[in-house]
Amino acid sequence: MFNVLLIGIGTTTLSALESLMSKCHVQGVVRNISEDDPVISLAQQANIPIFSNTLQREIKSLISKFQPDCVVVSSYNQILPASLIGMSTFINVHYSPLPQYRGRANVNWAIINDEPSAAITIHKLEPELDAGNILFQQLIPIKFDDTVADLYENLNKIQQQNLGEIVVKALEGYAGVVQNSNEATYGCTRLPEDGEINWSDSTTKISSLIRALVSPFPGAYTYFQGKKLLIWKAKPVDKPLTYVGRIPGRVISISKTEGFIDILTGDSILRIFEVQFIGEERTAPANIIKSVKSTFGLHGSDLLNRIQTLEEEIIKLKENAK
Repeated sequence: MFNVLLIGIGTTTLSALESLMSKCHVQGVVRNISEDDPVISLAQQANIPIFSNTLQREIKSLISKFQPDCVVVSSYNQILPASLIGMSTFINVHYSPLPQYRGRANVNWAIINDEPSAAITIHKLEPELDAGNILFQQLIPIKFDDTVADLYENLNKIQQQNLGEIVVKALEGYAGVVQNSNEATYGCTRLPEDGEINWSDSTTKISSLIRALVSPFPGAYTYFQGKKLLIWKAKPVDKPLTYVGRIPGRVISISKTEGFIDILTGDSILRIFEVQFIGEERTAPANIIKSVKSTFGLHGSDLLNRIQTLEEEIIKLKENAK
């Protein structure tokens, strides 16, 4: 049985560990320790050591100590240098159809870009970003209502079913298929502020952004009455009314019985089912929005009102200080 060291700090690591445990001897898991983490719980149950220092110098020390047959990477946020990769056989799990979508946030970008499919690729690591021979690849369709959480769940299942077997196959001599770097595309890192909704965009584009950023990601958001409002669930309205007088972001309908609201986009109507102000509980939008005169997004009048309020507060503070 081959010895492997697993490096993983994200949501894909649990199914990676489950798969590797079924086919290999896992010498350790490199992962930040946190409460109620199923990865940590599984490792502890199986008496697998956990190494919470995820810095590259610590990984180098662990490889020198354990001399694993293979180092498996499933969700790590740093590019590993050639000096480290040269210490062992490195195999990486990447949720995209390599050589397309090298880089970061690949499942999120697939939904945002309205791609027909997402994918899992298991490949040998090389110093170049997400390069290396492909050992396994499987595509899954992206349905119109799939969220990023749905896709991760499906891709994790595929990883659980195949990773251990593929690692063994590679260590027994399978070289895989060479990637064509001329066909490579890339996805950049996404930040929480990248999730702001532009209500002038198409309904499809806005709906895709919302589906791409549901938990465990930070959520697509807008502003209402100057406060940041997360939108967790929405879908395009079937057979929408035609608005030739259109203000994107304007609420046009409120369902008091079912709790949803309808809002104008750049080309149609989006129905919103679940929202959340920062620091508050998730709720139906009809619990917050009470008027069809309401408009989502930041507007010049909101900023001017905020400035005026701050100026008044400063004047009061100066007067109280006299």
